[in-house]
Amino acid sequence: MEGTVLCAANHAPLTPISFLERAALVYPDRPAVVASGPAAAPPRTWRETRARCLRLAAALAGLGVARLDVVAVFAQNIPAFCELHFGIPMAGAVICALNSRLDAGMASVLLQHSEAKVVFVDAALLDTAREALRLMSEAGARPPTVVLIEEVLDEPAVPADHHQYYEYEALLSSSASPDLAIRWPADENEPIALNYTSGTTSRPKGVVYSHRGAYLNSLASVLLNDMTALPVYLWTVPMFHCNGWCLVWGVAAQGGTNVCLRKVTSAAIFDSVARHGVTHMGGAPTVLSMIVNATAEERRPLPGGRPVTVMTGGAPPPPPVLFRMEELGFLVIHSYGLTETYGPATVCTWKPEWDALPAAERAAIKSRQGLHHLGLEVDVKDPATMRGVPADGRTMGEVMFRGNTVMSGYLKDAAATAEAMAGGWLRSGDLAVRHGDGYVKILDRSKDIIISGGENISTIEVEAALFAHPAVAEAAVVGRPDEYWGETPCAFVTLKDGGSVGAEEVMAFCRARLPRYMAPRTVVFVDELPKTATGKVQKFTLREKAKAMGSISRSKL
Repeated sequence: MEGTVLCAANHAPLTPISFLERAALVYPDRPAVVASGPAAAPPRTWRETRARCLRLAAALAGLGVARLDVVAVFAQNIPAFCELHFGIPMAGAVICALNSRLDAGMASVLLQHSEAKVVFVDAALLDTAREALRLMSEAGARPPTVVLIEEVLDEPAVPADHHQYYEYEALLSSSASPDLAIRWPADENEPIALNYTSGTTSRPKGVVYSHRGAYLNSLASVLLNDMTALPVYLWTVPMFHCNGWCLVWGVAAQGGTNVCLRKVTSAAIFDSVARHGVTHMGGAPTVLSMIVNATAEERRPLPGGRPVTVMTGGAPPPPPVLFRMEELGFLVIHSYGLTETYGPATVCTWKPEWDALPAAERAAIKSRQGLHHLGLEVDVKDPATMRGVPADGRTMGEVMFRGNTVMSGYLKDAAATAEAMAGGWLRSGDLAVRHGDGYVKILDRSKDIIISGGENISTIEVEAALFAHPAVAEAAVVGRPDEYWGETPCAFVTLKDGGSVGAEEVMAFCRARLPRYMAPRTVVFVDELPKTATGKVQKFTLREKAKAMGSISRSKL
C-alpha cells in the first residue's frame, strides 16, 4: 500500500541465533546446560553460554572458517553440542551434525561430501573419527581440521595421543574477547544446517536447512510440545537428528534448561527427571519402551507429581505402552515428520472430548499422525493426479508437505531436489489415509526404508553388505516387528550352489561392515526370492512373511 516501506526498522532476517541473544538478556543467571555423569562440569548459565558461543565463533574465524563454510560435529548428547548449534552459525558457518552411530566408512563419505572445513569430535568417538580421516586421506581428499571435545562425562579416559588435535576448551580460552561481532545472516534463506538422511556410500542426501526454516520450526516445536517458559528438557533425542528436532534452538527461545544425557537408559531417564525436575523430553518408541520396562529399583517418583511431556515419532506407540506411560505420569504426544521437514511436521493434537473414550479408542486416536503444525501444510494426495484423497479413512494416497519448514533442497543434487518437490509439494513416499476429522494415519512407509529406534535404515545398504558374503547369491531385506526397536532388519537370503553358512555367521559378517543398528537381527534362508515377471523382488510378500514370524521380544518385556 502507498506509504509502506521494507527497511531495517521493520525487517530483519529470521534466525535462531536471536533466541540465544534474548535468553542471555532475559534469563542471564538461569541454568542453560546441565550435564549428566560423575565427571560432569557444573551447570552453565545463559550468560555464560552466550559468552562461550561468541568465543567459539571467534575461534572458528581464527581457524579460517568463512561464511557458508560447513563445520561438522561428531558427538553424542554432550553440553558442547548445544553450544555448537549456536557458535557455528554465529561464525556465519553451517553446522553439519553427523550421526554418532556412523561407522568410519560412512563418516568419511559424508565428511567428503559436505566438504567440512572443521570437525568437532567427541572424545568417546575419536577412534571412529581417526579411521574416517585416514580413509579420506587414502581417497585423496583433504581431511578437515579436528577439534577434540574432552568432556568425557562417564566415558573412558581420552587416548594418550590426543595432543595432536586442537582441544575444545583450550580453543575457547585462547580465542578473542566475547565482544566479537556475530556474523548475522544477510538473508534469512541462507543455510544454517546440513543434515544427512542416510550414510549410503552411493548417494548420500544432504538436507539443507535455512535460518528462516530453523527459526520457524523451533517455535512450532515449542508450541506442539506445550512448552511454556523455563522448561527443563531432557536430551533423549539425539541432537544430530534434525538438530534435535530443532529443540536445541527451541529450548533457548523459552529460556529453558538442557539436560544432556550421553547414554539413554531407563535408570538414567528416571534419575535425570527426579534430579533436575525435567518437564519435557522426546524420543523414538524405544525410549518409551525403556520407561515402561524400567525395574522398580530404576524408577523414581516424578517431581511435584506433575506429568512429563514426551514427544515421540518414528512409529506409532503400541497401545499397551501408551497405557503404561500414562500410569507412570508421562504425557505422550505423537508426531511425524522427515529430515526434509526439519523433523516433526504433524502432531496428533489431543481434544478434550476424547478424554472420556475407552482406553483402546484413545490409543487408536493417539496412534494417528494427526495434522500439520503452524509452519507448513500437509495433505494426502494421489501422486498421479495431485488431488487430495477423500477423508474417508480408506482411500490411500501419498503424504505431501509444503510451507516454510520444508528443506531448501539436497546438497549437490538438483535432480533429487526437483523430484522430491515435483508439483509444488514435498513428496514423503509414505502412504496414508485421512479420517473424517482430517487427521492423517500412515498405513505404510517407503518400501526401502526400515525405521529402527527412530533411525532410518536403507535396505539397499544392508543388501550390499549381504551380497559381499562369498556364499550369498541373492538377498532382500525388509523390516520385522521388534518389541524394543519398533522394527529391525530381516534378511531373506539364497545361497550359491554349494554354499554353506549359518544365520549367526551372516549377521556377524554384516556387523563387521555396518553400524550395529543396521545389521540384520534375523536371517532366513530360502530356495528363491519371490519375484515379478520382470524379475523385481516382491518385497511386500517378504514383509508379510516377516510379520507372520512375530515380533522379536526382549527379556525385559
